[in-house]
Amino acid sequence: MQTYGAGFARVYNRLWAEFASGVAPRIRTFFETLPVSRRNRTVLDLCCGTGQLARHFLEAGYRVVGIDLSESMLGWARHHNAPYVETGQARFLVGDAREFTLDEPAGLVVSTYDSLNHLPSLADLRRCFVCVHAVLDPEGAFVFDLNTRLGFRQRWNNITVLEGEKDFVVVRGIYDGWGDQALMRISGFTRAQEAWERFEETVPETVFAARDVLEALHGVGFQAAWPALASDLNTPLQDPEAHGRVFFVALKSA
Repeated sequence: MQTYGAGFARVYNRLWAEFASGVAPRIRTFFETLPVSRRNRTVLDLCCGTGQLARHFLEAGYRVVGIDLSESMLGWARHHNAPYVETGQARFLVGDAREFTLDEPAGLVVSTYDSLNHLPSLADLRRCFVCVHAVLDPEGAFVFDLNTRLGFRQRWNNITVLEGEKDFVVVRGIYDGWGDQALMRISGFTRAQEAWERFEETVPETVFAARDVLEALHGVGFQAAWPALASDLNTPLQDPEAHGRVFFVALKSA
């Protein structure tokens, strides 16, 4: 998976963190319909990025463990959630989504903004699912989103320029429309204090078919799993491939 540097982490924190902030209340609302939410209020934020989703759950009284492969991203997560880190309510740790453990079971594991599309193969996605299943409470839930093939076709073959007071960013997406790999190159300049810093990141993502994702979830032991939209995590989608982004909900016990 990608290990992002300091420049990109700063840009991500300014320009793209709102996705996690936007979906966090919907995920919490769904989780609080489950009985496990009343006794296990530990959340694992997998690929936690700069910590905005974590902050939402922390402010609601949850304990949060954030895992990310990028120390630069984690630095922002710790900064945004400093009071909770100081009290021990939050921890932010370097870790790989394919190989991690927790010292306590989580009632909820969540991964957002197509973070798991960054895994290079279906085998790696299964490894992630094995780890998630192992750290979940026996009645716990796993919620994550993925770009679908349609989503890559709609959003990745283009060039986008983002310009602000502190950032100038060029995003180039490449996807042939049929294969299982997409590529995005993000480059530009970001302002840190009085100096401008140049950065460049190449971001590979993998296209996973919804049927393969569901088969993998069931294969590692999840008893119930379905694709849904963020606006209604309770209702299974009949045709997930007709949507550009799909959330998956998996329950350890039915």
